[in-house]
Amino acid sequence: MSKKGITGHDEWVVTEALATALVALEQLPSKHQPRAHMDDIRKLLTAGCDPGAVTLHLAQAKCRLFPDTDPLTIYQQYGLGDGQG
Repeated sequence: MSKKGITGHDEWVVTEALATALVALEQLPSKHQPRAHMDDIRKLLTAGCDPGAVTLHLAQAKCRLFPDTDPLTIYQQYGLGDGQG
């Protein structure tokens, strides 16, 4: 039986990469943010996620990028007040 895609979980890898890229780009000063590309990344992320899951992926990405920040605080910033994840 052959695996689906290259890794067997390509969609998950791409989703996590898109979320991480978007959160990282949001950290740039506004004048350096590639807004058109960021909008496209968000569209791709939304298309690849279950409905309503985008904020969870973004919160998880921010937790990875900022491991010293309290995860509950990050989840609350994304409207996930119960600390889902």
